[in-house]
Amino acid sequence: MTTTRVEVLGIRHHGPGSARSLLGALDELEPEVLVIEGAPELDALVASAADANLVPPVAALAYAAETPRRAVFYPLAVFSPEWVALRWAAARGVPVRFADLPAAHVLAGDERAEVGRRTDPIGALAQAAGYDDAERWWEDAVEHRSGSSLESFAAIREAMAEVRAASDDEDDENLVREAAMRRVLRAVVKEGPARVAVVCGAYHAPALHPDAWPPATQDTKRLAGLPRTKVAVTWAPWTANRLALASGYGAGVRSPGWYQHLFVSWQQHDEVVTGWLSRVARALRDEGLDASPAGVVEATRMAEALAAVRARPSVGLSELSDATQTVLCGGSDLPLRLIDERLVIGEDLGRVPDTVPLTPLAQDLARLQRSLRVKPTASTSSITLDLRKEAQRERSVLLHRLRLLGVPWGRPTDAGRSTGTFKEAWDLRWEPELAVGLIEAGLYGTTVHEAAEAKLVEDAGSAPDLATLGRMVGECLTADLPRGLAAVVDTLAERTAHQHDVLALLEAIEPLARTQRYGDVRGADTRKVAGVLHIVVTRAAVGLRAACASLDDDAAAAMRRAVDAADRGVALVELASVTDPWRAAVLAVSADDRIHGLVAGRANRLLLDRGALGSDDVARRMSRRLSLGADAVAGAAWLDGFLEGDPLLLLHDPALLGLVDTWVAGAEESTFEDLLPLLRRTFSRFDAAARRQIGVRLRRPDAEHGPAPTDLDLDRGLPAALTVAEILGLARVDAS
Repeated sequence: MTTTRVEVLGIRHHGPGSARSLLGALDELEPEVLVIEGAPELDALVASAADANLVPPVAALAYAAETPRRAVFYPLAVFSPEWVALRWAAARGVPVRFADLPAAHVLAGDERAEVGRRTDPIGALAQAAGYDDAERWWEDAVEHRSGSSLESFAAIREAMAEVRAASDDEDDENLVREAAMRRVLRAVVKEGPARVAVVCGAYHAPALHPDAWPPATQDTKRLAGLPRTKVAVTWAPWTANRLALASGYGAGVRSPGWYQHLFVSWQQHDEVVTGWLSRVARALRDEGLDASPAGVVEATRMAEALAAVRARPSVGLSELSDATQTVLCGGSDLPLRLIDERLVIGEDLGRVPDTVPLTPLAQDLARLQRSLRVKPTASTSSITLDLRKEAQRERSVLLHRLRLLGVPWGRPTDAGRSTGTFKEAWDLRWEPELAVGLIEAGLYGTTVHEAAEAKLVEDAGSAPDLATLGRMVGECLTADLPRGLAAVVDTLAERTAHQHDVLALLEAIEPLARTQRYGDVRGADTRKVAGVLHIVVTRAAVGLRAACASLDDDAAAAMRRAVDAADRGVALVELASVTDPWRAAVLAVSADDRIHGLVAGRANRLLLDRGALGSDDVARRMSRRLSLGADAVAGAAWLDGFLEGDPLLLLHDPALLGLVDTWVAGAEESTFEDLLPLLRRTFSRFDAAARRQIGVRLRRPDAEHGPAPTDLDLDRGLPAALTVAEILGLARVDAS
């Protein structure tokens, strides 16, 4: 038997109380080797753990080298016992080994590895003892008891042994993992150190103590035949929010921000309660809410009183939250939600030093973030970019390229009231999973520009339809990818020559037209796009009338949407070579009574709005479609397509409103029952004020057509008119 002393220290993952006790146990034992629960591949990261620029929360990331999407994270916070152990060992030069099932086996399966699948037996013990917070139980049951820290961990191990003995459903995955852990421990013990400390989840502690080790052959047999794959490891920034249980992280904690405050206060010997409430008051004042020092004192007294009433030896988060809501928030839970988000959970984002080996693509992104002065943060930040300025346009290009690579650091939002196309608004938030996306995107190139262009070229070859290619043309423009644009346009031209599906052609028109119309904002050469747009519009126009024939209701609805989008695109370009064939095709559709009403009605409305069809012509066609001898349901479809959510035409054209009124009033009772749901659907798209105005005009058809008022006070209106003229830039003319 070996003379090596092996102490198994069963901790709670992300438990500040466990971390505090662990420091005492390590100082007491002074181990010569430290073994920490984690994939053995993480041994390669131990040296960088001593770097002061590695700031938690961070995660050790292991991923399959050939398929980076298969990855597993090992998150660590300031208060995580594993992180505390790493730092303790780094400060004293103690060797560290990781022990668990190798990531090479974990990531070799068909499914993506699940992050953080760990049990919380400490939480189960706390719940059985009547505690709602495992950290409060640890403090009461462990921290407040005098004696050796090692003896406390021995008691935890014995309690876990009883828990496991009472359970008859051992998890096969845990048995395999523990066999792998013991394999590492046997190798460490064989090297002959005098003292070895093992830091692992409390549930595994009984199985890892030398007294419980089965024969080595049994563990070897259990580990035989497991699949393997090549694995790479690195550090990745993590966020406090992703440590929370609410984020779906299996080994998460309810309140990572509070736990960090606990641990840091203990380390710095600061007051936990007053320090926390001072931070709460500062956060409230930052939002313009009243939080005076006197309120902090009163809240402190209330929290201490609540702890005494509840027979608890110390103030916990529940007492602090109750006191905060009562005293500092005036009983409201809205400010308390702010405290939960900013302090209880936290908004920290970890930092990884430049010395840590990163993929070339990640290095390029870090360089761009520094040069463009866009700092990744764990909380959502909003930015508005003016594309006329080079630096801000480059930020926009970076965000668009990352979205193409499947790394959505920014999400486009409404840019607000703006009549130009030079403005973009983004919400930025860095999520830890984006690190995996960067690794996977690195397969396409070593820089963001190169990778985005290569991925776009690949996606263009596998695009399922013309509409997708049309959208990709716009993406090339916003991401400033000229080589990608050429590839997409070439593919689009080739597909168009063989495309007979008019619907697909129609769906490609608007994105192409937007690229043609707004390309100058980003300085793009869109001459090639113009040629493809001309071909697409011409082919769509030639086949439009035939494609609109014999459509059922669903197909007609899809065709109406496509015609609408295509018409918007044609209107953007304003080129006769594009608009003329399109207008001729829409005219043919509008005059054909055999075409489904949704499409024909919409075609008539588009022509009326563009001035290609007079109101008298439209009135005649509406009269024919809504005549008593025509099919009422088909007439309702025509009306639905004609109006399409815009009631202004009926309000300003009494003749059209009268036609609709006469048609509805003359419908037979049996027919009206079929018409009613269709009409309700059409008119429900109008806002309440518009529906009310239509009702008023139908009740009093002559009330709106009285003579224009003659008693206008021009002197009173002149200042307003001059102000409007100044806004519009109109020159003032002397009447004399």
